[in-house]
Parts: sequence; structure tokens; C-alpha cells
Amino acid sequence: MPKSFSDSEKEYIKKRLLEEAAHCLSQYGVRKTTVDEIVRRVNIPKGTFYLFYPSKERLLFDVILQFNETIQTELIDEVSALQIHVTPEKLTNIIYSLYKKLDDSFLPRLIADGELDLFMRKLPPELSKLHAEKDDLSFSKLLDEMPGIEIADVRIISAAFRGIFLSLLHKQDIGEDVFDEALKVMIRGVVMQMFEEAEV
Repeated sequence: MPKSFSDSEKEYIKKRLLEEAAHCLSQYGVRKTTVDEIVRRVNIPKGTFYLFYPSKERLLFDVILQFNETIQTELIDEVSALQIHVTPEKLTNIIYSLYKKLDDSFLPRLIADGELDLFMRKLPPELSKLHAEKDDLSFSKLLDEMPGIEIADVRIISAAFRGIFLSLLHKQDIGEDVFDEALKVMIRGVVMQMFEEAEV
């Protein structure tokens, strides 16, 4: 970073880049979001953008990661608020409501349009791996908030929840009239598995 930016300026510019990239991603998708549009919205020169991010894709990856972390933190906070009174029904309802928020977000559209896949292929493989590892780590934190639940392999349960997320892309195939109930059944199935493992 050049000396001309103070720490607070760097922090502000990075925050604004993330905010405006998130707006562009929701509005235009990956392909139509451009560095030119982002820097116009943030009101910085294009050269300054590259002091913060090597590419549009790297910035958008941070936007998606930040969104994912916000959802996961919300889940952990809600479970933590239950303290020791975590039941399969309560946990199912909390996770279901967060999936509904995900369903209303930009992510399912990006996946359905094939944009997310194209976008992820442009990223270095270690970033995709980092995303999965962060999911697993967040899931471990969630389990820490539920005394008495021990999962043999957190990665499997975490992957099961990623699989449920992907079902959001197949509402029509599953049946839109029954999808919400089917979503709840899938979530409850994984949640019950977690509680059953704890009893073994």
C-alpha cells in the first residue's frame, strides 16, 4: 500500500470495495460486474483498486466469503442463545430459517446461471479449499455451542449441509409446492443424525 493512505483510509476503502462489489454482484451477477463499475461507485482510481485486490474475482470471492461468514455467525449466535436447551426441533428451525435467507440471496441465482462455477474456476485452487475449510471450522464452532454433541467426522455433516444448500437450485424438480417442507425434512434428517451420534 502506498504511504499516502493512512490505516483508517485503507480500512475504509477496503470496506467500500466489499460493499459496492456485493451490491454489483446482487444486481448484475459475476460476468457483468466490472472493476470499472466498482471503482466508479467507490470513487477511487482504477489503479487504486489493484493495490487492494489483484483481480475482480479475488474481491468477489471475499464478498461471498464475508456473506457466508455472516450467515454462519448468525447461526452460531442463535444456537448459543439457546444455551443448554438445544433440541433437534429448535436446531432444525434455526437452520431452516437461515436456509430461507440464503434462498433469498444472490447465491442460488449465481449457481443456477453457472456463474459461480465459472467464477470459482478462475480462482486459485487453494481459495476453494479455504472456503470448504472455513465451512468445516464454522461447523466445529457450532458444535462447541451444543454440549454433549460429538461428531466423528465434522466434514461429513458439513458436506451434508452444503448438499442441502444445493437443493435450493432444484426447487422445480423437487416441486415448488412441497419444497419448503422437503427442505425442513432434509435439515431435520442431518440434525437427527448429529443427535444420534451424540447418543452412541
